[in-house]
Amino acid sequence: MMSDNNLILSLSGIHVRHGQQVLLNNIDLNIHPREIVTIIGPNGAGKSTLLRVALGLQNADSGRVQRRPQLRIGYMPQKLDLNPLMPVSVARFLQMARRSSSGANITEALALTGVKHLAAQPMQDISGGETQRVLLSRALLANPQLLVLDEPAQGVDITGQTELYELIGTLRDKLNCAVLMVSHDLHLVMEKTDTVICLNKHVCCHGHPEQVSNDPAYLQLFGRRYAEAVALYHHDHDHRHNMHGEVECSHNHD
Repeated sequence: MMSDNNLILSLSGIHVRHGQQVLLNNIDLNIHPREIVTIIGPNGAGKSTLLRVALGLQNADSGRVQRRPQLRIGYMPQKLDLNPLMPVSVARFLQMARRSSSGANITEALALTGVKHLAAQPMQDISGGETQRVLLSRALLANPQLLVLDEPAQGVDITGQTELYELIGTLRDKLNCAVLMVSHDLHLVMEKTDTVICLNKHVCCHGHPEQVSNDPAYLQLFGRRYAEAVALYHHDHDHRHNMHGEVECSHNHD
């Protein structure tokens, strides 16, 4: 039983080793309903390992994983490898991924991610950004209470990344689900993220995105230049500028 009825997923004291190498050391992670939690960290930090433990795809050497009973999880992997000699349509790919889904379910999932028009297209012929949206559609077929996304913007251009992260925030609101994702793009996800966990085999720091971007542990991992990009993003979204580049003051009128 979960000790906190308001949690849908809780990891405590998670430790994972591979031979003599420590992959995760004493990790705690709590996710509440409707919360968007983003895990960031350098390559080799254990981000994907942590997701696999959370999903139950990999056992921890020690620690405890608790999930809300009958928790519905939709999982979007980091990448997809398809055999080019076996072409399959988008709709067929989704049907194969979740055989219990009807055509209506598949159409609705594709519509939610904005790629309904691709249903009859071969998976091998669609773009990287479209592929990511199809993978996201597949995760939605579970009618998830928790979406788990491993680098959802992998292989997508900067415009597509922004749109995809905005879509994830919209889906959270529409489906009333929580989101756990791995991303390198804190400056793009910070507007929609509730909690950031900075991981480097252990939790270096965690909290609100702006708080984390100023934490010494974060600065040590990513450098001040990356943090300044986050600060610039926050600045650009904190207020408006007029055509001369001057800050426009907002006035509230009763």
